[in-house]
Amino acid sequence: MTGPTRAYRRFWALAVCLAALAAVPAVPGTAHAAGYRYWSFWEGGRDGAWAYATQGPATVRPDDGAVHGYRFAVSADSRDADRPRLAPDFAAICAGTRPEEGTKRVALVLDFGTAADAPPGGTPPARRTACARVRPDATGADALAAVAAPLRYSSQALLCAIAGYPERGCGEQVDTAAAGRPSPAPATSPSATAAPGAAPGGRGASLGLYAGAAAVLALGAAALVRARRHGRR
Repeated sequence: MTGPTRAYRRFWALAVCLAALAAVPAVPGTAHAAGYRYWSFWEGGRDGAWAYATQGPATVRPDDGAVHGYRFAVSADSRDADRPRLAPDFAAICAGTRPEEGTKRVALVLDFGTAADAPPGGTPPARRTACARVRPDATGADALAAVAAPLRYSSQALLCAIAGYPERGCGEQVDTAAAGRPSPAPATSPSATAAPGAAPGGRGASLGLYAGAAAVLALGAAALVRARRHGRR
């Protein structure tokens, strides 16, 4: 067998092996067992269900009759986040707050989560509701501050504590297995109002695999060219 022919066969055998390897889905790593401990923000719909908010409380300006919900829990992103465990019922929450000219009413549901969601040494307060009367141009954050002070924010404007809970921490990463919670679903990209940063994803391993395969194929091609040139001499 001549040198160039042998080089051809080795190169194509290598290419077939790498193509098969690249076709295998990447196995999720231990990062998928991680979540974040934070306050998620929800809006109540007319159908009586909660919807994950697409804006943060500091930017949304609710109308009179709106219902906002906050839930403290460990989750990876909006698909995995726990909803408030009380219904978004404006009529019931604001039953004792009459409408007044020059103001608006926003109903709030505050769910401080469970013992499994609490930071070490923390005890979640009982979930509760409140009806905030605020000026017409008030934001969701204004309504929250009117009924649930003190609030605590991070330097990146992430909501860290409602009514002083939790006392410490802000969006820290949590090993869900160690915390006794089921592992969250693999995250894509977290909502800007939900997570403190980029949630773990499953793309890194596959991208690294493809890059490595391309590099090896490039080296193989270079070796093949050298072998062909050598055979022509």
